[in-house]
Order: sequence, then C-alpha cells, then structure tokens
Amino acid sequence: MANIPAPPKGTKGKPPAKAQTLDNLSRPEAGELKPLNFKVPAEFRRAFKTYAAAHDLSMVQLLREGFDLVKAKRGT
Repeated sequence: MANIPAPPKGTKGKPPAKAQTLDNLSRPEAGELKPLNFKVPAEFRRAFKTYAAAHDLSMVQLLREGFDLVKAKRGT
C-alpha cells in the first residue's frame, strides 16, 4: 500500500478578494421579467398551454389576463 500523507489541518484558504454584495435587496426595473416558479398538475399545464397556443397568446399573457380578471372580480 502506498503511504499517502494526510492533508494539513486548519487551513481555510485565502479570503475573497472583495466583499460580495447581496443583490436580493435591490428592486428590479419596472417591466423586467422575473421567474415565477410553482408546480401545477400535468393536466392543468397541458390545458393552459393548449389554450394559450390556440388563442395565439403567450402563457405569460394568459396568466396576466386571468389575474387581472380575478382582481377585477374580487377587488384589489
């Protein structure tokens, strides 16, 4: 068997060159698209995509239009 020495203990490495800034505190530009991630049943997804395609809409346009209708019906 080869005699391999153990790595040195207690070495953390060099610190980062400059401080990392958190980007989660800044607001996105108005109109900038951001991801909206949630899961839906496969049947609903298929029906949603089919409806959007059949009516020449993007899925984002369909979601926005549906949300606007719900807000109008229930109030803001």
